Amino acid sequence: MRPDLKHYSLAQWLEFLGQLHPKMIDMTLERVCQVRIALGLTPACPVIIVGGTNGKGSVCAILESILTTAGYHVGCYTSPHLIRYNERIRIRQKEVTDQQLCEAFILVNQAREKLGISLTYFEFGTLAAMHLFASAQVDVAILEVGLGGRLDAVNIFDADCAILTSIDLDHMDYLGNSRDAIGYEKAGIFRRNKPAICAETDLPCSVGQLAKKINAQLKIINQDFGYTEKVNQWNFWSRKGWRRTLPLPALRGAYQLQNASACLMALEMLSDQLPVSMQAIREGLLKVSLPGRFQVLSNQPMIILDVAHNPAAAHALAKNLEITRPSGKTFAVFAMLQDKDIYGVMQELAHHIDIWLLSSIDAPRGANAGELLQNLYKLKITRESHSIHKFEDIESAYAFACEQADKNDRICVFGSFYTVGAVLGHQETGKGK
Repeated sequence: MRPDLKHYSLAQWLEFLGQLHPKMIDMTLERVCQVRIALGLTPACPVIIVGGTNGKGSVCAILESILTTAGYHVGCYTSPHLIRYNERIRIRQKEVTDQQLCEAFILVNQAREKLGISLTYFEFGTLAAMHLFASAQVDVAILEVGLGGRLDAVNIFDADCAILTSIDLDHMDYLGNSRDAIGYEKAGIFRRNKPAICAETDLPCSVGQLAKKINAQLKIINQDFGYTEKVNQWNFWSRKGWRRTLPLPALRGAYQLQNASACLMALEMLSDQLPVSMQAIREGLLKVSLPGRFQVLSNQPMIILDVAHNPAAAHALAKNLEITRPSGKTFAVFAMLQDKDIYGVMQELAHHIDIWLLSSIDAPRGANAGELLQNLYKLKITRESHSIHKFEDIESAYAFACEQADKNDRICVFGSFYTVGAVLGHQETGKGK
Protein backbone atom coordinates (compact mmCIF):
# COMPACT_ATOMS: atom_id res chain seq x y z
CA MET A 1 0.00 0.00 0.00
CA ARG A 2 1.25 3.46 -0.86
CA PRO A 3 2.64 5.05 2.36
CA ASP A 4 0.83 8.34 1.74
CA LEU A 5 -2.60 6.64 1.90
CA LYS A 6 -2.12 6.08 5.64
CA HIS A 7 -2.10 9.83 6.13
CA TYR A 8 -5.00 10.64 3.83
CA SER A 9 -7.86 12.77 5.10
CA LEU A 10 -11.42 11.55 4.48
CA ALA A 11 -11.75 13.96 1.54
CA GLN A 12 -8.56 12.54 0.00
CA TRP A 13 -9.78 8.97 0.51
CA LEU A 14 -13.11 9.73 -1.17
CA GLU A 15 -11.32 11.28 -4.14
CA PHE A 16 -9.09 8.17 -4.33
CA LEU A 17 -12.11 5.83 -4.19
CA GLY A 18 -13.84 7.75 -6.96
CA GLN A 19 -10.88 7.15 -9.30
CA LEU A 20 -9.93 3.59 -8.27
CA HIS A 21 -12.22 1.57 -10.55
CA PRO A 22 -12.74 2.23 -14.28
CA LYS A 23 -16.54 2.11 -13.88
CA MET A 24 -18.58 4.03 -11.31
CA ILE A 25 -21.22 1.27 -11.40
CA ASP A 26 -20.03 -2.29 -12.08
CA MET A 27 -22.78 -4.87 -11.67
CA THR A 28 -20.81 -7.89 -10.51
CA LEU A 29 -20.22 -9.41 -7.08
CA GLU A 30 -17.07 -11.46 -7.69
CA ARG A 31 -14.50 -8.79 -6.83
CA VAL A 32 -16.21 -7.44 -3.73
CA CYS A 33 -16.92 -11.00 -2.53
CA GLN A 34 -13.23 -11.88 -2.69
CA VAL A 35 -12.30 -8.86 -0.59
CA ARG A 36 -15.09 -9.63 1.89
CA ILE A 37 -13.67 -13.13 2.39
CA ALA A 38 -10.13 -11.77 2.78
CA LEU A 39 -11.39 -9.39 5.48
CA GLY A 40 -13.28 -12.19 7.25
CA LEU A 41 -16.51 -10.21 7.17
CA THR A 42 -19.23 -12.66 8.17
CA PRO A 43 -21.85 -10.84 10.26
CA ALA A 44 -22.44 -12.32 13.71
CA CYS A 45 -25.71 -10.40 14.10
CA PRO A 46 -29.03 -10.41 12.20
CA VAL A 47 -28.88 -8.52 8.90
CA ILE A 48 -31.86 -6.68 7.40
CA ILE A 49 -31.45 -5.68 3.74
CA VAL A 50 -33.81 -3.06 2.32
CA GLY A 51 -34.33 -2.75 -1.44
CA GLY A 52 -36.85 -1.07 -3.72
CA THR A 53 -37.24 1.92 -6.01
CA ASN A 54 -38.53 4.45 -3.47
CA GLY A 55 -38.99 4.32 0.30
CA LYS A 56 -35.75 2.51 1.19
CA GLY A 57 -34.37 5.36 3.28
CA SER A 58 -37.63 5.74 5.18
CA VAL A 59 -37.82 2.03 5.99
CA CYS A 60 -34.20 2.02 7.21
CA ALA A 61 -34.88 5.07 9.38
CA ILE A 62 -38.04 3.60 10.92
CA LEU A 63 -36.35 0.28 11.69
CA GLU A 64 -33.32 2.05 13.11
CA SER A 65 -35.50 4.23 15.36
CA ILE A 66 -37.66 1.38 16.69
CA LEU A 67 -34.76 -1.04 17.28
CA THR A 68 -32.66 1.65 18.97
CA THR A 69 -35.60 2.57 21.20
CA ALA A 70 -35.90 -1.14 22.05
CA GLY A 71 -32.34 -1.02 23.40
CA TYR A 72 -30.42 -2.62 20.53
CA HIS A 73 -27.10 -1.32 19.24
CA VAL A 74 -27.96 -0.74 15.59
CA GLY A 75 -25.65 -0.33 12.60
CA CYS A 76 -27.30 1.39 9.65
CA TYR A 77 -25.77 1.77 6.16
CA THR A 78 -27.61 3.98 3.66
CA SER A 79 -26.83 5.94 0.49
CA PRO A 80 -26.36 8.38 -1.02
CA HIS A 81 -25.49 11.10 1.48
CA LEU A 82 -26.83 14.64 1.46
CA ILE A 83 -23.95 16.67 2.91
CA ARG A 84 -21.30 14.41 4.52
CA TYR A 85 -20.17 10.91 3.54
CA ASN A 86 -20.33 10.04 7.27
CA GLU A 87 -24.15 10.12 7.04
CA ARG A 88 -23.99 6.78 5.20
CA ILE A 89 -22.74 4.81 8.21
CA ARG A 90 -24.41 5.21 11.59
CA ILE A 91 -23.78 3.23 14.76
CA ARG A 92 -26.22 3.74 17.63
CA GLN A 93 -27.78 6.52 15.53
CA LYS A 94 -24.52 8.48 15.39
CA GLU A 95 -22.53 9.09 12.23
CA VAL A 96 -19.10 7.44 12.29
CA THR A 97 -16.13 9.79 12.51
CA ASP A 98 -13.65 10.71 9.79
CA GLN A 99 -10.98 8.79 11.69
CA GLN A 100 -13.09 5.62 11.89
CA LEU A 101 -13.77 5.80 8.17
CA CYS A 102 -10.14 6.38 7.24
CA GLU A 103 -9.00 3.45 9.40
CA ALA A 104 -11.63 1.19 7.81
CA PHE A 105 -10.61 2.34 4.31
CA ILE A 106 -6.97 1.46 5.07
CA LEU A 107 -7.95 -2.10 6.04
CA VAL A 108 -10.19 -2.58 2.99
CA ASN A 109 -7.49 -1.17 0.72
CA GLN A 110 -4.81 -3.47 2.14
CA ALA A 111 -7.03 -6.50 1.51
CA ARG A 112 -7.96 -5.55 -2.05
CA GLU A 113 -4.34 -4.65 -2.95
CA LYS A 114 -3.11 -8.08 -1.80
CA LEU A 115 -5.66 -9.64 -4.15
CA GLY A 116 -4.87 -7.21 -6.98
CA ILE A 117 -8.53 -6.19 -7.18
CA SER A 118 -10.08 -2.78 -7.77
CA LEU A 119 -13.38 -1.79 -6.17
CA THR A 120 -16.03 0.79 -6.98
CA TYR A 121 -16.73 3.70 -4.63
CA PHE A 122 -19.89 1.97 -3.36
CA GLU A 123 -18.28 -1.46 -2.96
CA PHE A 124 -15.43 0.05 -0.95
CA GLY A 125 -17.88 1.89 1.31
CA THR A 126 -20.05 -1.20 1.83
CA LEU A 127 -17.09 -3.26 3.07
CA ALA A 128 -15.94 -0.40 5.30
CA ALA A 129 -19.43 -0.12 6.79
CA MET A 130 -19.65 -3.81 7.68
CA HIS A 131 -16.14 -3.75 9.13
CA LEU A 132 -17.15 -0.84 11.38
CA PHE A 133 -20.34 -2.64 12.41
CA ALA A 134 -18.37 -5.77 13.29
CA SER A 135 -15.81 -3.75 15.27
CA ALA A 136 -18.61 -2.05 17.22
CA GLN A 137 -20.31 -5.42 17.81
CA VAL A 138 -23.72 -4.12 16.76
CA ASP A 139 -26.79 -6.21 17.61
CA VAL A 140 -28.34 -5.78 14.15
CA ALA A 141 -27.17 -4.40 10.80
CA ILE A 142 -29.57 -2.57 8.46
CA LEU A 143 -28.23 -2.30 4.91
CA GLU A 144 -29.83 -0.23 2.15
CA VAL A 145 -29.40 -1.47 -1.42
CA GLY A 146 -27.66 1.07 -3.63
CA LEU A 147 -28.95 -0.05 -7.05
CA GLY A 148 -31.09 -3.04 -7.93
CA GLY A 149 -30.45 -5.88 -5.50
CA ARG A 150 -29.20 -9.10 -7.05
CA LEU A 151 -25.86 -7.59 -8.12
CA ASP A 152 -25.65 -4.78 -5.56
CA ALA A 153 -22.66 -4.83 -3.21
CA VAL A 154 -24.77 -5.22 -0.05
CA ASN A 155 -26.02 -8.53 -1.46
CA ILE A 156 -22.68 -10.16 -0.63
CA PHE A 157 -24.20 -10.45 2.85
CA ASP A 158 -27.09 -12.81 3.54
CA ALA A 159 -30.27 -11.12 4.71
CA ASP A 160 -31.99 -12.62 7.74
CA CYS A 161 -34.90 -10.54 6.51
CA ALA A 162 -35.25 -8.77 3.16
CA ILE A 163 -37.66 -5.88 2.55
CA LEU A 164 -38.82 -4.65 -0.85
CA THR A 165 -40.46 -1.22 -0.57
CA SER A 166 -41.68 -0.50 -4.10
CA ILE A 167 -40.96 -1.43 -7.71
CA ASP A 168 -41.03 1.22 -10.40
CA LEU A 169 -39.17 2.13 -13.58
CA ASP A 170 -35.77 3.56 -12.66
CA HIS A 171 -32.13 2.70 -13.50
CA MET A 172 -33.46 0.89 -16.58
CA ASP A 173 -30.04 0.87 -18.26
CA TYR A 174 -28.90 -1.53 -15.52
CA LEU A 175 -32.06 -3.32 -14.36
CA GLY A 176 -34.25 -3.80 -17.44
CA ASN A 177 -37.07 -1.88 -19.07
CA SER A 178 -40.10 -3.53 -17.41
CA ARG A 179 -41.40 -3.79 -13.86
CA ASP A 180 -41.13 -7.57 -14.15
CA ALA A 181 -37.41 -7.41 -15.04
CA ILE A 182 -36.72 -4.78 -12.38
CA GLY A 183 -38.69 -6.78 -9.79
CA TYR A 184 -36.54 -9.84 -10.48
CA GLU A 185 -33.35 -7.84 -9.91
CA LYS A 186 -34.65 -6.29 -6.70
CA ALA A 187 -35.89 -9.65 -5.35
CA GLY A 188 -32.32 -10.93 -5.63
CA ILE A 189 -31.84 -9.92 -1.96
CA PHE A 190 -34.26 -12.69 -0.87
CA ARG A 191 -32.73 -15.73 0.83
CA ARG A 192 -33.83 -19.34 1.05
CA ASN A 193 -36.25 -19.99 3.92
CA LYS A 194 -35.88 -16.40 5.19
CA PRO A 195 -38.54 -13.66 5.51
CA ALA A 196 -39.11 -11.50 2.41
CA ILE A 197 -41.41 -8.55 3.07
CA CYS A 198 -43.00 -6.71 0.12
CA ALA A 199 -44.68 -3.31 0.57
CA GLU A 200 -45.42 -3.03 -3.17
CA THR A 201 -49.18 -3.16 -3.75
CA ASP A 202 -48.84 -4.25 -7.40
CA LEU A 203 -46.22 -6.97 -7.15
CA PRO A 204 -44.70 -8.16 -10.46
CA CYS A 205 -45.00 -11.92 -11.09
CA SER A 206 -41.21 -12.29 -11.16
CA VAL A 207 -40.95 -11.47 -7.45
CA GLY A 208 -43.40 -14.15 -6.35
CA GLN A 209 -41.87 -16.70 -8.71
CA LEU A 210 -38.37 -16.13 -7.34
CA ALA A 211 -39.62 -16.26 -3.74
CA LYS A 212 -41.36 -19.58 -4.46
CA LYS A 213 -38.28 -21.02 -6.17
CA ILE A 214 -36.09 -20.46 -3.10
CA ASN A 215 -38.88 -21.04 -0.57
CA ALA A 216 -38.53 -17.53 0.89
CA GLN A 217 -41.14 -16.63 3.52
CA LEU A 218 -42.92 -14.09 1.32
CA LYS A 219 -45.22 -11.60 3.04
CA ILE A 220 -47.12 -9.22 0.76
CA ILE A 221 -48.90 -6.03 1.82
CA ASN A 222 -52.72 -6.20 1.66
CA GLN A 223 -52.49 -10.00 1.58
CA ASP A 224 -50.44 -11.04 4.62
CA PHE A 225 -50.29 -7.70 6.41
CA GLY A 226 -51.54 -4.16 6.05
CA TYR A 227 -52.90 -1.10 7.78
CA THR A 228 -55.97 1.06 8.28
CA GLU A 229 -55.61 4.78 8.78
CA LYS A 230 -57.57 6.67 11.42
CA VAL A 231 -57.58 10.32 12.51
CA ASN A 232 -54.09 10.98 13.92
CA GLN A 233 -53.41 7.26 14.38
CA TRP A 234 -53.35 3.95 12.52
CA ASN A 235 -53.80 0.22 12.99
CA PHE A 236 -51.50 -2.54 11.74
CA TRP A 237 -52.73 -6.05 10.98
CA SER A 238 -51.09 -9.36 10.13
CA ARG A 239 -52.05 -13.03 10.33
CA LYS A 240 -51.20 -12.81 14.04
CA GLY A 241 -53.78 -10.11 14.71
CA TRP A 242 -54.01 -6.33 15.15
CA ARG A 243 -51.78 -3.67 16.69
CA ARG A 244 -54.14 -0.76 17.27
CA THR A 245 -53.97 2.99 17.96
CA LEU A 246 -50.39 3.39 16.75
CA PRO A 247 -49.03 6.94 16.43
CA LEU A 248 -48.43 8.21 12.92
CA PRO A 249 -44.74 8.08 11.96
CA ALA A 250 -42.92 11.37 12.45
CA LEU A 251 -41.95 11.20 8.76
CA ARG A 252 -44.40 13.18 6.64
CA GLY A 253 -46.21 11.74 3.63
CA ALA A 254 -49.22 9.51 3.02
CA TYR A 255 -46.99 6.66 1.78
CA GLN A 256 -45.18 6.38 5.12
CA LEU A 257 -47.81 4.05 6.57
CA GLN A 258 -46.99 1.60 3.79
CA ASN A 259 -43.31 1.82 4.79
CA ALA A 260 -44.08 1.56 8.50
CA SER A 261 -46.27 -1.52 7.90
CA ALA A 262 -43.39 -3.26 6.13
CA CYS A 263 -41.16 -2.49 9.13
CA LEU A 264 -43.66 -3.92 11.61
CA MET A 265 -44.07 -7.06 9.51
CA ALA A 266 -40.29 -7.49 9.38
CA LEU A 267 -39.99 -7.06 13.14
CA GLU A 268 -42.78 -9.60 13.65
CA MET A 269 -40.90 -12.12 11.49
CA LEU A 270 -37.66 -11.45 13.43
CA SER A 271 -39.28 -11.46 16.87
CA ASP A 272 -37.37 -14.56 18.03
CA GLN A 273 -34.00 -12.87 17.34
CA LEU A 274 -34.98 -9.25 18.00
CA PRO A 275 -37.99 -9.03 20.31
CA VAL A 276 -39.49 -5.52 20.39
CA SER A 277 -42.17 -4.23 22.73
CA MET A 278 -45.23 -2.24 21.67
CA GLN A 279 -43.88 0.69 23.68
CA ALA A 280 -40.64 0.67 21.65
CA ILE A 281 -42.67 0.59 18.42
CA ARG A 282 -44.77 3.56 19.51
CA GLU A 283 -41.79 5.60 20.68
CA GLY A 284 -39.71 4.65 17.64
CA LEU A 285 -42.44 5.81 15.25
CA LEU A 286 -42.66 9.15 17.05
CA LYS A 287 -38.88 9.71 17.15
CA VAL A 288 -37.94 8.74 13.59
CA SER A 289 -36.37 11.42 11.42
CA LEU A 290 -34.99 11.42 7.88
CA PRO A 291 -33.74 14.55 6.12
CA GLY A 292 -34.87 15.19 2.58
CA ARG A 293 -38.08 13.15 2.51
CA PHE A 294 -40.89 15.70 2.48
CA GLN A 295 -38.88 17.54 5.11
CA VAL A 296 -40.46 20.84 6.15
CA LEU A 297 -37.85 23.47 7.09
CA SER A 298 -40.27 26.29 7.87
CA ASN A 299 -43.95 27.20 7.61
CA GLN A 300 -43.97 30.90 6.63
CA PRO A 301 -43.16 30.50 3.83
CA MET A 302 -43.46 26.72 3.83
CA ILE A 303 -40.12 25.26 2.66
CA ILE A 304 -40.22 21.61 1.65
CA LEU A 305 -37.22 19.43 0.75
CA ASP A 306 -37.74 16.15 -1.12
CA VAL A 307 -35.16 14.05 -2.96
CA ALA A 308 -37.82 12.82 -5.46
CA HIS A 309 -35.81 11.88 -8.56
CA ASN A 310 -38.08 9.54 -10.52
CA PRO A 311 -41.73 9.75 -11.65
CA ALA A 312 -43.04 7.45 -8.89
CA ALA A 313 -41.42 9.56 -6.17
CA ALA A 314 -42.60 12.73 -7.91
CA HIS A 315 -46.14 11.34 -7.94
CA ALA A 316 -45.97 10.82 -4.17
CA LEU A 317 -44.57 14.34 -3.73
CA ALA A 318 -47.42 15.74 -5.87
CA LYS A 319 -49.97 14.09 -3.57
CA ASN A 320 -48.34 15.67 -0.53
CA LEU A 321 -48.17 19.07 -2.23
CA GLU A 322 -51.88 18.84 -3.00
CA ILE A 323 -52.64 18.21 0.69
CA THR A 324 -50.49 21.18 1.81
CA ARG A 325 -51.53 23.66 -0.92
CA PRO A 326 -50.78 27.25 0.19
CA SER A 327 -52.88 30.36 -0.41
CA GLY A 328 -49.93 31.87 -2.29
CA LYS A 329 -47.63 30.64 -5.05
CA THR A 330 -45.36 27.59 -5.21
CA PHE A 331 -41.71 28.07 -6.17
CA ALA A 332 -39.81 25.00 -7.44
CA VAL A 333 -36.06 24.88 -6.85
CA PHE A 334 -35.35 22.09 -9.31
CA ALA A 335 -32.20 20.27 -10.45
CA MET A 336 -31.73 16.69 -11.67
CA LEU A 337 -29.20 14.25 -13.05
CA GLN A 338 -29.05 13.74 -16.82
CA ASP A 339 -29.67 9.99 -16.71
CA LYS A 340 -32.98 10.35 -14.85
CA ASP A 341 -36.46 10.77 -16.35
CA ILE A 342 -36.51 14.57 -16.16
CA TYR A 343 -39.63 14.89 -18.31
CA GLY A 344 -41.53 12.28 -16.25
CA VAL A 345 -40.73 14.03 -12.97
CA MET A 346 -41.73 17.44 -14.33
CA GLN A 347 -44.95 16.00 -15.76
CA GLU A 348 -46.02 14.67 -12.34
CA LEU A 349 -45.47 18.04 -10.64
CA ALA A 350 -46.25 20.58 -13.36
CA HIS A 351 -49.75 21.40 -12.06
CA HIS A 352 -48.42 22.17 -8.58
CA ILE A 353 -45.72 24.67 -9.58
CA ASP A 354 -46.19 28.37 -10.37
CA ILE A 355 -42.58 29.53 -10.57
CA TRP A 356 -39.77 27.29 -11.86
CA LEU A 357 -36.21 28.00 -10.67
CA LEU A 358 -34.08 25.69 -12.79
CA SER A 359 -30.53 24.96 -11.71
CA SER A 360 -27.55 23.13 -13.13
CA ILE A 361 -25.87 20.42 -11.03
CA ASP A 362 -22.08 20.57 -10.89
CA ALA A 363 -21.50 16.81 -10.98
CA PRO A 364 -20.41 14.30 -13.66
CA ARG A 365 -24.01 13.26 -14.45
CA GLY A 366 -25.62 16.61 -13.66
CA ALA A 367 -28.10 18.14 -16.11
CA ASN A 368 -27.71 21.85 -16.85
CA ALA A 369 -30.50 24.39 -16.52
CA GLY A 370 -30.88 24.59 -20.30
CA GLU A 371 -31.67 20.87 -20.53
CA LEU A 372 -34.31 21.24 -17.82
CA LEU A 373 -35.83 24.18 -19.70
CA GLN A 374 -36.16 22.11 -22.89
CA ASN A 375 -38.16 19.51 -20.94
CA LEU A 376 -40.46 22.24 -19.62
CA TYR A 377 -41.07 23.38 -23.18
CA LYS A 378 -42.01 19.80 -24.15
CA LEU A 379 -44.70 20.02 -21.45
CA LYS A 380 -45.97 23.25 -23.07
CA ILE A 381 -44.78 25.20 -20.02
CA THR A 382 -43.31 28.43 -21.37
CA ARG A 383 -42.13 31.80 -20.10
CA GLU A 384 -45.50 33.19 -21.22
CA SER A 385 -47.51 30.77 -19.08
CA HIS A 386 -45.16 30.52 -16.09
CA SER A 387 -42.37 32.44 -14.43
CA ILE A 388 -39.16 30.55 -15.30
CA HIS A 389 -35.61 31.40 -14.18
CA LYS A 390 -32.28 29.65 -14.81
CA PHE A 391 -29.37 29.46 -12.35
CA GLU A 392 -25.83 28.13 -12.50
CA ASP A 393 -26.06 26.56 -9.03
CA ILE A 394 -28.71 25.33 -6.60
CA GLU A 395 -27.70 27.71 -3.80
CA SER A 396 -28.41 30.73 -6.03
CA ALA A 397 -31.81 29.34 -7.04
CA TYR A 398 -32.70 28.73 -3.40
CA ALA A 399 -31.50 32.18 -2.30
CA PHE A 400 -33.65 33.75 -5.04
CA ALA A 401 -36.70 31.75 -3.86
CA CYS A 402 -36.15 32.85 -0.26
CA GLU A 403 -35.90 36.50 -1.35
CA GLN A 404 -39.01 36.40 -3.53
CA ALA A 405 -41.41 34.23 -1.51
CA ASP A 406 -43.74 35.82 1.02
CA LYS A 407 -45.19 34.11 4.08
CA ASN A 408 -48.18 32.67 2.16
CA ASP A 409 -46.03 31.11 -0.54
CA ARG A 410 -44.33 27.72 -0.68
CA ILE A 411 -40.82 26.71 -1.78
CA CYS A 412 -40.35 23.10 -2.87
CA VAL A 413 -36.78 21.88 -3.40
CA PHE A 414 -36.64 18.58 -5.30
CA GLY A 415 -35.13 16.46 -8.08
CA SER A 416 -32.01 14.87 -6.57
CA PHE A 417 -29.99 14.17 -3.46
CA TYR A 418 -27.59 16.79 -4.84
CA THR A 419 -30.41 19.36 -4.93
CA VAL A 420 -31.55 18.79 -1.36
CA GLY A 421 -27.99 18.36 -0.09
CA ALA A 422 -26.97 21.74 -1.52
CA VAL A 423 -29.85 23.48 0.29
CA LEU A 424 -29.19 21.68 3.58
CA GLY A 425 -25.53 22.67 3.29
CA HIS A 426 -26.64 26.25 2.59
CA GLN A 427 -28.74 26.12 5.78
CA GLU A 428 -25.87 24.69 7.84
CA THR A 429 -23.59 27.59 6.92
CA GLY A 430 -26.18 30.02 8.28
CA LYS A 431 -26.97 31.57 4.91
CA GLY A 432 -30.47 30.13 4.59
CA LYS A 433 -33.63 32.01 5.32
